[in-house]
Amino acid sequence: MTGHLPRRLVRAALAGSAATLLLGLGAPAASADSGPAAPSAASRTAAHEAAEAPKTLDTLSRFFARDGAVARSAADPRVEGKAVPVYYLSRDFVAGKKSAPVARLEFLASKAVSSDGQKASLWTVKRGGSWQVVNIATGDDETRYARVGAEKLPGGTVFHEPQINAWYVQGDVKGHARVLPLDKEAIRAVGAKGTSLAAYRERVQRAYADKLPGSAYAKSGKAGGYDAPKAAHEPEPGAVDGPVTVATSLAGAGALAALGLSGAALVRRRGARRAS
Repeated sequence: MTGHLPRRLVRAALAGSAATLLLGLGAPAASADSGPAAPSAASRTAAHEAAEAPKTLDTLSRFFARDGAVARSAADPRVEGKAVPVYYLSRDFVAGKKSAPVARLEFLASKAVSSDGQKASLWTVKRGGSWQVVNIATGDDETRYARVGAEKLPGGTVFHEPQINAWYVQGDVKGHARVLPLDKEAIRAVGAKGTSLAAYRERVQRAYADKLPGSAYAKSGKAGGYDAPKAAHEPEPGAVDGPVTVATSLAGAGALAALGLSGAALVRRRGARRAS
């Protein structure tokens, strides 16, 4: 879990809270074989509109102009393509809950590009009845791996294991549930040809099950001992997508991983890839 340079994030630049954390979010339950439920077309459209809002574009201009990379007035940011759902490894899957899909919906992402070619990912969630951009992160991992995963395994679920910065696609391969790697970190974890869903569950259970919220590890306070954050508000009744909501951080030292892990299992912001 070493070797990653920090990935630049502007947390809640448009939502008003620097402590916003995308954690504990999700779509309705689905079986492990079928994958997590997808967001509705209406939600994807609303997320895209939030990404293209004038306020978002203004913030993007400032983001792209950081460190003098380009003049703010010349950044001319634009949003390319549609918003895509972004799934993270599910704590329910790690905990071994029956029928839990391998991943859960965390947010929708849109790709933004500046006039000088910089790329950024806009993280959008539903909060207070409307879709809002709550994070801006360098690079386009979310949309790029969604595309790569769809090409490698059409109909599969592309998901992120943020604890090791690995991207996978999970789905049916010749009648068997498989997890296939999409980047170098994932290849290191499951091999170039991937692994069965059952074997992947065994691996993540060994790595994380004893560090989930409520575990003895978390309660002991080792390496920081963070607890899982509480949801900022309850899901709205009748929402098609769950809905995706925002949770708040209880830890000031950095963002917790999507599993709510403690100590050394903190999420790593993405950055430069390690050489193989």
